[in-house]
Amino acid sequence: MSCVSLFHVFSKKDEKKEEKKDDKKDDKKTRRRMTRKRMKRKRNRELLNILIVLRFDRKEVWIMDPNTDTYYYWLATISIPVFYNLMLLVARACFNELQAQNTTLWLVLDHTADVLYYLDTFVRLRTGFLEQGLLVKDPKVLKEKYTKTRQFRLDVISIIPTDIVFIFLGVNNPEWRFNRLFRLARLFEFFDRTETRTNFPNIFRIGNLVLYIIIIIHWNGCIYFAISKVLGFGSDTWVYPSAKKNKEFGRLARQYIYCFYWSTLTLTTIGETPPPVRDFEYFFVVADFLTGVLIFATIVGNVGAMISNMGTARVEFQSKIDSIKQYMQFRKVSKELEARVVKWFDYLWTEEKTCDEKQVLKNLPDKLKAEIAINVHLETLRKVRIFQDCEAGLLVELVLKLQPQVFSPGDYICKKGDIGREMYIIKGGKLAVVADDGVTQFVVLGDGAYFGEISILGIKGSKAGNRRTANIRSVGYSDLFALSKEDLMDALIEYPDAKYALEDKGRAILMKDNLIDEALVKATDAKDLEDKVAQMEASVDIMMLKLRKTVEHYESSQRKLKQRLNNMCNQVRTLRSDTDF
Repeated sequence: MSCVSLFHVFSKKDEKKEEKKDDKKDDKKTRRRMTRKRMKRKRNRELLNILIVLRFDRKEVWIMDPNTDTYYYWLATISIPVFYNLMLLVARACFNELQAQNTTLWLVLDHTADVLYYLDTFVRLRTGFLEQGLLVKDPKVLKEKYTKTRQFRLDVISIIPTDIVFIFLGVNNPEWRFNRLFRLARLFEFFDRTETRTNFPNIFRIGNLVLYIIIIIHWNGCIYFAISKVLGFGSDTWVYPSAKKNKEFGRLARQYIYCFYWSTLTLTTIGETPPPVRDFEYFFVVADFLTGVLIFATIVGNVGAMISNMGTARVEFQSKIDSIKQYMQFRKVSKELEARVVKWFDYLWTEEKTCDEKQVLKNLPDKLKAEIAINVHLETLRKVRIFQDCEAGLLVELVLKLQPQVFSPGDYICKKGDIGREMYIIKGGKLAVVADDGVTQFVVLGDGAYFGEISILGIKGSKAGNRRTANIRSVGYSDLFALSKEDLMDALIEYPDAKYALEDKGRAILMKDNLIDEALVKATDAKDLEDKVAQMEASVDIMMLKLRKTVEHYESSQRKLKQRLNNMCNQVRTLRSDTDF
């Protein structure tokens, strides 16, 4: 074979190899394209499914949670048209001039109120309720529950379009809209929710009662004007005067003010109004007097109770001061000390520090009590060096054990050589570290400072032991948090790792200040070792005693078992002998 033919053969093989490679490359590209398309389709399907699920969830799950701010704001919104109908419907029905002068405005406001009423009915259909502590979200269940209530029937009555009669009678007949007053429960619910939310409940209750008084006087005054209109203005001395004799009584403002004034005097039983003339007038005035006596006596009694409740804190605080004053006088305490005690009480009252936290929070569950304490005191506790890296659970335990204390000017918080039973954290005020003479000041501690944390840990080898190393005195009035050694140790029982970490931190602080004696550490370690050995020996003795008792019990049970078996064998033998005989 020639060289040229061989070249052609090899070139064809190479071409075939290249074609195969190209085919493989094309196959890989097509496969990649196919996989990409499949991935895109898969992603699109997943996104479509997610959108469908989200859309379905929105349709199925949407409800109004009655415990949210949104529900409260809706109550505030719906209470506006309810209050509008309560106050203005009766006024428009009785004072014709008020209705005729602003017909367009009333139509707009009436239809706006009706729209809000319809929306409120829909909201009621979708308002959830708690069942076994869980919020019910099923629209069918919510609808069934709402439609079975009496409020549903009242709400349906309130949205009946009774004002359709305006087509036949004219728009100046607002009395046909009195069915809108059947939704008054929404206004009362808003007042109840606001009373629980406000920080000034007593003031709100008084304002609420004043509002009820004004509403009653307003309605009674409007009814008085309507009766006067039916009987004839100026027909006698009791009814509203006629405008023919005095044009001033023809003004709308004078009409309403006069009727409101008459209603106030009548319902409060003050009198000084023209006496009734006709039988019906006598009946109406008697009914007004009875209503005023019953309603206003109740309202005034409630107002008096609220005002007395507002001063309850002051009365209780004053009783404490009086009892302490009596005690000091009986024990003949010096006038100087008595003055300091009184000034201390005055400081507590003026700075609003008379609240006993434990007494106030005792009705709360432990979890909520802990959250409030954390919110109030946790940042203060974190300022202490040895507690900065502690577990959150330990800090929560310690926060619940902090005791607020208030010291007067010149009071010693601790003196040098005293046994340290608690540590202190300064919340407010100034403390001075003073010499033994009580005059020389070494340093002044301010807000956030702390002291006494080492003495309550009982660090081994501490030169001071558990004794105070300085005199600390209050410069002015100072607010402190105290944490006792017993409370700290009780909290550390559940956190042994934290206990070791706190001891290491305290030991490092003492070593830095050269307050650790290594000889004392070794002596205490040796003593601890001896104590541990003694404890182990005592536990071994107890275990040996228990083991001996167990062995004795086992041997006695074995003897009893053998005795029972022997008795049973003897009984079997006697039975056999009897049968053989």
